[in-house]
Amino acid sequence: MCGIYGYYNFDKTRKCSIDLREMARLLHHRGPDGIGMYEDGSAGIGNVRLAIIDPEGGGQPFYSDDKMVVVVQNGEIFNFKELKKELEIDGVIFHTHCDTEVLVHLYLKYGYEFLNKLNGMFSIAIFDKSKDEMFIARDRIGEKPLYFSKTESQYIFSSEIKGLLPYVDKKVNYTAINAYLRLNYVPSPLTAFDGVYHVEPGTYQIIKRDGSVVTAIWWSLANQEINYHKNEGEWISEFNSLLEDSVKIRLESDVPFGAFLSGGVDSTSVVGLMAKNMKQPAKTYSIGFPDPRFDESHYAQMAADRFKTDHHCEIVGYDIVSEWEDFIYHCDQPHGDVSFMPMRKVSEIASKDVKMVLTGDGADELFAGYEKYVPVFSNEKLAGASIETLKKEYLPYLTLFDDEKLRVLWKKSLHTKIDWNVVDKAFIETFNEVQHFDAINKALYFDMKYLLSGNNLVKPDRMAMAESLETRAPFLDYRMMEFAFTMPGRFKLVNGETKYLYKKAVTPLIGEELAYRKKQMFTVPIGEWFRTELSKYCNQILLSEDSHLLTLLNKVEIERMLEEHLVGKANNTREIRALISLELWLKIFF
Repeated sequence: MCGIYGYYNFDKTRKCSIDLREMARLLHHRGPDGIGMYEDGSAGIGNVRLAIIDPEGGGQPFYSDDKMVVVVQNGEIFNFKELKKELEIDGVIFHTHCDTEVLVHLYLKYGYEFLNKLNGMFSIAIFDKSKDEMFIARDRIGEKPLYFSKTESQYIFSSEIKGLLPYVDKKVNYTAINAYLRLNYVPSPLTAFDGVYHVEPGTYQIIKRDGSVVTAIWWSLANQEINYHKNEGEWISEFNSLLEDSVKIRLESDVPFGAFLSGGVDSTSVVGLMAKNMKQPAKTYSIGFPDPRFDESHYAQMAADRFKTDHHCEIVGYDIVSEWEDFIYHCDQPHGDVSFMPMRKVSEIASKDVKMVLTGDGADELFAGYEKYVPVFSNEKLAGASIETLKKEYLPYLTLFDDEKLRVLWKKSLHTKIDWNVVDKAFIETFNEVQHFDAINKALYFDMKYLLSGNNLVKPDRMAMAESLETRAPFLDYRMMEFAFTMPGRFKLVNGETKYLYKKAVTPLIGEELAYRKKQMFTVPIGEWFRTELSKYCNQILLSEDSHLLTLLNKVEIERMLEEHLVGKANNTREIRALISLELWLKIFF
C-alpha cells in the first residue's frame, strides 16, 4: 500500500513546474516507509511506500533491465507469486520479492493486457520511454484511488486530490456539489474540484505527447451473464470455496496484520476464515458506543470468543466529532457519511499493533445486504419493469435532497452553473448497461459502480491510510464479484431476508445468531447528539457569519432544517450531516 503521483508534459521542451517532492510530502501518510521517484524534465513518477511485502527490497520505482520502462504502484497484487513463477519459466530474473517488480515484466510481455492477469487492488503508473507515453490504470472496482487533471500543457496524477491542488486552478465544481447533495457523496468521475477527475475503476489511460488521452475500459461487471441453472446447494458450495480462497490469498504479508471485526455477518465471516487458515490467533479490532441502540461491541466480542481472536475494543462518545474536520481533510471531498469517523478511530487502534487489516467491505453491494432493497425488490412487481419505473421506485432510496428541494436550497444566482441532470443521467445509463440483469442485480450494479467506489471504499482507504494502515477486502476479489453477478437476485433477497443465500452459506462457520442478527449500520448516533450535546456546534458551523456554505445555499432553508430537527418536528440528521461536511470542506480547501 502506497501513494503514487506524477506528471507528463505535452511539450518536452517546456520547463516543468511540478515538484514531485512536494507531492510526496502531501501523501506522506500513505507511505511513511520510503520515497522514490523518477523524472527527466518532461515526465516524472513517484511513490511513497507503506512496506507490506519485502520491506527491505521493495522500494519503488521499478525499472526494466534497459531502464526504458519505469513503474510505480499503490496496492497489492495477491497472485504475484504465481505470475512470477510463470515469468521465471520464460527466463526472467528477479532481484526482489516485491509484487511491483512482477508488474514491470508482465507489461513487457503482455502490454496493456497485463492488467487481466492481476488479482489485486491497485493503481499503477508506467512511463514507457520507448513509446514516449504514460500509462495509468486503476483496479477493477476502485479499491485504490487515482485522480488526474489535464491542461493544454500537461497531465498530472495523484493517489489523493491534495497532491494535485498546488498545481491546479482551485475552483468549486458546482455540478459535483449538487450531485453530492443528491447522493451524499460525489459520484465518479466528478470531484468537488473543477478540472480534477477520478480515473474510473476498471479503466486505463494512455497519455501521449500530442495532448491526447486515450481511455479504455479493461474490466466491467456488466459483462457477466446471470446463470439460472444452478441450484441452491451449488451456489453455496461455490460461494464458500471462493470466499475462503479470497481470504487465504490476502493473508500474504511480511508484517503483522489483523482484521476489523464489528460482529456483523461480513467481518465475522472473514475473521472465521482467517482463524481457519492461520496458526496463531488473529488480531481483531472494533469500537463501541455507550448508547446500546448503536453499539455492536457485544456481537464483536461474541465473534472474537467464537474464533479465539486477540480482540481489542474501545468505547467512544460524542467527542469523536472533533475528528470531523480531519476526516474531511483526508477525503479531500465532502462526505455526509459520518461512519468515516469511527472507521478512523478503529484504524487508529489497529495501527498501534499491525500494518494491515482484512475487512468485510463490498458484501452488502454484492449480495443485497442493505435494508433499502427490501421495500423495492421484495416482490415481483419490478421483475420486468422499465428503467424509468426502476428509477421512480429505487432512486428515492439513494437520494438525500431531491431535485425540487435542491432548487430551493441553492442560491438562484448559481442555478446556471449546475448541470441538474447528472445523477438521473448516470442512473439511466448505468441501468441500460445491464438490461440483461434482473431488477435486483441492476440495483446492485449501480451501487457497485457509484456507492462503493464513490463512498464505501473511500472510507477504509482514506481513514486507514491516514493512520498508515492497509486494508484488504476479500469480498472484492474479482472472482467473487464476477460470481456474485452471475447469481440471480432471487438467491440474494428472499421474502424480505437480505443476503439470503450468503447467510445460509456461512451459518455453519459463524453460527445462526451472528449470521441472522439484525443489521446495524456502522455509524455514530449523531442525530441524537445534534439535539443535545452538539446543538450549539450545528448552529456555529452552519449559520455563523463567516460560514462558507451561506455563499452557496439559502440561509432560511438551512435554519428551517435545523430548527425542525432540534425540536423533533423532523429527522433531518442526514441532511445536517451533509451540510456540515460541505461547510468543513469549503473551510479547509477554500
